[in-house]
Amino acid sequence: MQEVGHSYLDELNEIQRAAVVQTDGPIMVIAGPGSGKTRVLTYKIAHLINVGVPPWQILALTFTNKAAKEMKARIEKVVGGSARKVWAGTFHSLFARILRVEAHRIGYPNDFTIYDSDDSKSLINELIKTMDLDKKVYNANAIRSRISASKSNLITPKAYVQNEDMLNYDKMNRRPLTYKIYEKYVNRCKRSGAMDFDDLLLQMFRLLYENPDQVKDKYQKQFSHVLVDEFQDTNFLQYEILKQFVNYERSPQNVCIVGDDAQSIYSFRGATIENILQFETDFPTLKTFKLEQNYRSSQHIVDAANGIIGFNRRQIEKKIWTDKPAESKIKIVKTISDNEEGRRIADMIIEQKHRYNLKNTDIAILYRTNAQSRVFEEFLRRQNIQYRIYGGLSFYQRKEVKDLIAYLRLTINPNDDEAFKRVVNYPKRGIGASTVNKIIALADDNQVSLWQTIPHVQLSKRATSLLAEFAALIATFRKVMSEGKNAYDLAVMISKRAGLVSALKVDNTMEGLSRLENVNALLDGMKDFVENDEILDEDNPLDKSLSAYLQSIALITDMDKESEETEVVSLMSTHACKGLEFKSVFVVGMEENLFPSYMSLSSPDQIEEERRLFYVAITRAEEFLTITYANSRYQHGQMRFNDPSRFLEELPPETIDAVVPLKEKKEFGQPKILGNFKPTGLKRLNKVSVDPQNFHPDDSSKIKAGMNVMHLKFGAGKVLDIDERFVATIEFEQVTVNPKKRIMLQYAKLQILD
Repeated sequence: MQEVGHSYLDELNEIQRAAVVQTDGPIMVIAGPGSGKTRVLTYKIAHLINVGVPPWQILALTFTNKAAKEMKARIEKVVGGSARKVWAGTFHSLFARILRVEAHRIGYPNDFTIYDSDDSKSLINELIKTMDLDKKVYNANAIRSRISASKSNLITPKAYVQNEDMLNYDKMNRRPLTYKIYEKYVNRCKRSGAMDFDDLLLQMFRLLYENPDQVKDKYQKQFSHVLVDEFQDTNFLQYEILKQFVNYERSPQNVCIVGDDAQSIYSFRGATIENILQFETDFPTLKTFKLEQNYRSSQHIVDAANGIIGFNRRQIEKKIWTDKPAESKIKIVKTISDNEEGRRIADMIIEQKHRYNLKNTDIAILYRTNAQSRVFEEFLRRQNIQYRIYGGLSFYQRKEVKDLIAYLRLTINPNDDEAFKRVVNYPKRGIGASTVNKIIALADDNQVSLWQTIPHVQLSKRATSLLAEFAALIATFRKVMSEGKNAYDLAVMISKRAGLVSALKVDNTMEGLSRLENVNALLDGMKDFVENDEILDEDNPLDKSLSAYLQSIALITDMDKESEETEVVSLMSTHACKGLEFKSVFVVGMEENLFPSYMSLSSPDQIEEERRLFYVAITRAEEFLTITYANSRYQHGQMRFNDPSRFLEELPPETIDAVVPLKEKKEFGQPKILGNFKPTGLKRLNKVSVDPQNFHPDDSSKIKAGMNVMHLKFGAGKVLDIDERFVATIEFEQVTVNPKKRIMLQYAKLQILD
C-alpha cells in the first residue's frame, strides 16, 4: 500500500488518514458531527483509485444525488477525469441504472416507469374506489405507508397474507382488506410496467437473489469495493442488498460503511439503528475508525451534545471533542406562548445580524413539526426578514410540470396507467370520467393496461373517435422518438402538439403566466441535460434520450431541491436539517409532548431516537445556539400547556449562559423569572448519584404508593400515587425542573429503598 506522493493525505488528521489508507476488508468509520466525514469518504475513493483499483469497480452509495455529485467533483480534483467512472449515486438511482439493463429477468420492461408518491397514491385511491371501500377508513396515505413498510422489510403480498400479526394489526385498525389492496397494487404496477421507489430496492434484491449466476455473480465481480454513506439511515432491505453485493459469506469483503449511530433519526422511514449496531457481528474481521474531532462547533455546543447523547443506552461509545474556543454559551429562552416565541426569535435574529454581522444564510430555525413554522413565518415577515421553508412543494410536483412529464412518460411507456389517466383528457378533449371508468373496468377485467383496451372498449361513436385521436397523437410522439430525437427536441414538439402550451397561454393571470414559466423552465432543464457533456453512464455515455432524462428527474430527492432565494433564513424540521450547518441555530418548541413527541413517550427506544434528533439539531450550530420553549401553545385548535422538555435538564449546566425569561409589561409589576429556572443556568440531574453497578431494579408489581424508590436517571424519589393504569407519580428530590414525574410502571426500572 503506497502513501508516498499522495499530497491529499497531508490534509487529514491521524485517524482520518488511517481510515483512508485502510483499503482491504470490512471497515466501519464512525463519524461524529462536523468530523470531516465527506472528506474521508471522498479521499478514500480517490486513494483506492490511486493504489490501482479501477474506478468502475467502485460502488459508492449515498442518500441524495447532491451528495453523490459533490463526491464525484471532489474525487475528480484529486484523481482527474477517471472519477467520472466511479459508480456513485443514491441507492435508488444506481439500482435503477442496473434494473434498466436487467429488469427483463424478473418480468419488467427495461424501460419501466418510475412512480412517484402521487402516482402511487392515485393508484391506491382508484383501487379503494373499485373495491367499494370507505376511503375515510382506508386512507390512501396510510395504505401507501403500510405497503412501503412491507416492501422495506421484504414482505411480499404472499408473505403478508400469511403473517398473522400484520393481518391482526389491520383488523384492529378496521382495514382488514389492506392485504388485498397490496396484492392488487403490485399487480397493477406490474402490468403498467412501473416500479415505485420501494420497488427499486425490492426488485433489485429479487434480481440478485433469484439470479445468483447471471446477475449476482456478475456484479460481485464488477464491484470489488462497496462504500455506503450515512449507513445509520439504511433500512433492513438496503442492508440485505448490500450483503448480496459484497458477498459477505466469503472473502474478500471490501465494504466500507460511514455513519454515526448518534444521528440515526429516520425510523419513521424504515431506517433501523440495528444495522450499524450489529455490523460488527455480521463482519467479524471489521476494523473500526472513530472520527471524534468536531471541526464545526464551539466547545460549549460540543460539550452539550456529549452530555445529551450520554443519556442513551444503545450507542457506540465515543467522545466528541473540539479545539475551537468556548465563547458564546447556550441561551435558553422561556416564553408564555408560541406567539411570543415567534416574536422573540424574530427580534433575536435582528439583534444577531447587527451585533455579529450575521447574514440571513447564517441562521436557521429548527422545529419538531412542520406545523410550527406558521408563527415564525408571521413574525419574520413583520420584520421584513427573508426566509425559506425547506420541504415545500417541489418544482417537479407542480401540476403543469407533472402534466407535461405525464405526456413524456406515456410516449416512452404507453402502458403507464397513471400517466394515461392524467392526460387522456388534458387539455380537455371531451373524454369524460364515464369513458375513463369504462376503460378502467375493461382493463381490470382483462388484467391489461388502459392503453391496451383502446381498440376494444365499447363507447359511443363520438367517444370512440376522440379516444382514437388521442391514441394517434401518442403514436405520433412514439414514432418521432423512434427516429432518434433528443429529449429536449422531443419534449418541445410534444408540449406544442399536445396543446399544453396553447392551454396555458389562454390564462393571462399572474398564476397562468407562472405556470407557463414553469413549463418553459422544465424545457430549459432538458436543454441543459442534452447539452451537458458530463458522462453519467460509461456503458452509454452520450445518452440524451427522453428515457434517460426522465430517470434523472424521477430520482431527485427532497434534499436535492435548489433554493429559489439565496439570502434567506432557513426554516425546517429537525429531521430535514441533518448534514447542514449554520453559524446560529434556534431550536424551538422544546416542550414535553412536542419534543420529545407525545407519540414517543411510551417507548424507551423512541425516546432515545428523539434524544438523537435533539443531538442532531444542536450540532448544526457553529457558534450560537438558542433553545426556546413556551408555557402554552395552540395545537390542533386547542390551547395546550406543556412542561419544559426533559432534554433541557440533561444539558450540562456549565454550557448554559442563562434562562432568559419573558420581559413582562410594567403594568403587571416588576419583571421576574417564571417557573423553577434560575438565571445562572439550569441544574441537571447528578448523574453520578446513582451507581449503575449497585442499582438493582425490583419487580414493578411490588411498588406501592408511599414507597421511597431509586431511578437510574432521576435518582431518589417518593411514590405519591399510582393510578388505575399503573402510572406512578413520583417526586424526585434531585430534579429541579418538574420534579414530579409520571412513570409507566410497565416500563420503569425502579429500586425499592424501604
